[in-house]
Amino acid sequence: MINVNKLGIVLHKTTNIFECEGVLNPGVIKVGEVIHLFYRAVTKDNYSTIGYCQLSSPMVVVSRNDKPLLCPQFDYEFQGLEDPRIVQIEGTYYLTYTAYDGINALGALATSTDLVHWKKQGVIVPKITYEEFKHFTEAEGTVHEKYIRFNDYQKSHEKQDRKLLLWDKNLIFFPRKINNKFCIFHRIKPDIQIVVAIEKLEDLTIEFWQRYFLHFDEHIVLSPKFAHEVSYIGSGCPPVETADGWLIIYHGVHDTVKGYVYSACAALLDLENPAKEISRLPYPLFFPEKEWELKGEVNNVCFPTGVILEEDTLYIYYGAADERIAVASINLSELLAELRINKN
Repeated sequence: MINVNKLGIVLHKTTNIFECEGVLNPGVIKVGEVIHLFYRAVTKDNYSTIGYCQLSSPMVVVSRNDKPLLCPQFDYEFQGLEDPRIVQIEGTYYLTYTAYDGINALGALATSTDLVHWKKQGVIVPKITYEEFKHFTEAEGTVHEKYIRFNDYQKSHEKQDRKLLLWDKNLIFFPRKINNKFCIFHRIKPDIQIVVAIEKLEDLTIEFWQRYFLHFDEHIVLSPKFAHEVSYIGSGCPPVETADGWLIIYHGVHDTVKGYVYSACAALLDLENPAKEISRLPYPLFFPEKEWELKGEVNNVCFPTGVILEEDTLYIYYGAADERIAVASINLSELLAELRINKN
């Protein structure tokens, strides 16, 4: 088993209106000596914006905005911006988040060159209905009945006046291009899917996604496998490049008599072909056990979304019970050694 040091809570909710209900699921990046933390800030009625603070070390906050950094501006994000992740690629920062319009939850992107001024690029995952998804995947027999169970939710929203789309969340960029092309994760329940070899984001057209869904099974990179992730999984932190492969810290979910339990999980993907799984821990990297993880807006949640690497120590930032942000640390070499033991 991996030795995990749970360092505790780094960020609590405040009395500021925009974050009075919770702070959670942050994107984290270190630039020079400063750690930048972009987090989901929740006010009443589950309305989310993106807050911002700076840290001088993994657990020390030195400044914190008293207003949101990014707020809803467009119809596709009318009800909130959720669960940011961030990477830097060739001088540009890519901040992905879930845009929620009150019905649809879809992966969106904002970019910046200075972490201050941001340009929203809109939703970049497919904007299709479940019936369209089913049509294209069934054409080649690639859809599994589990996708019906998790995604055929339109019937419960039949009276809504907006178009109901297939939910596609947990959008994450790899922190560098592979063979000079973008690589991204996204998640249509219950698996994690991957898009490789995108030269420019403008290539993500409706025609691209139609071709993609015709061979949908080829794009599933990780599926639930072990008991702690049997219900569904989702991409978590941006991948960490190591000599052994791309280290993936993701969340796994299993249903219990007390409801869903969210745990942090770990896997390795091939460096040159990240659609290939090399190994996976057969047990959770860590799971809800502390009071701040067991009780909150949503109980029993460890939801990893950001990492920084300091020498051989990996700091994992995660949403704890959907109310606060906590940090855990692990020895990277120890984790990689354990993953080598558990190769596919």
